[in-house]
Amino acid sequence: MEEIISNSPNETIDLGKKIGATLKCGDILILSGDLGAGKTKFTEGILSYFGLQNEISSPTFTIVNEYYTNSLNIYHFDVYRIEDQEEFFYLGGDEYFKKGVSIIEWGEKIEKIIPKKYIKIDFSKSLDNENVRIIKIKKIGY
Repeated sequence: MEEIISNSPNETIDLGKKIGATLKCGDILILSGDLGAGKTKFTEGILSYFGLQNEISSPTFTIVNEYYTNSLNIYHFDVYRIEDQEEFFYLGGDEYFKKGVSIIEWGEKIEKIIPKKYIKIDFSKSLDNENVRIIKIKKIGY
């Protein structure tokens, strides 16, 4: 597991850009952490890497936002409002996994039903400084 300290929202965006440069079709990122912990800023960084920085919006009420580039499709899920894992299947969420990169906020809610190979990224706020985030990255099944 890798642990990264982000001292600002811009550093969290920069980390997203760095991770974005490594992504390929079929990659799944599970983003976990409290509200305001940096999940959306991180996703903004990934989208910025692909030139989509002006496109980002939280999919809180739509479950998924779809972004298309010349090289890769990106699917940004927010499963906070999903009642259970079966609802994700009912909505067709699993059909996205092989069509591009899936970024799933609150993904721990469906972690047991996603493919066995994914990257789990936990975001937490520092107790000492409101701008600092502790970001833990763990590759599962690699």
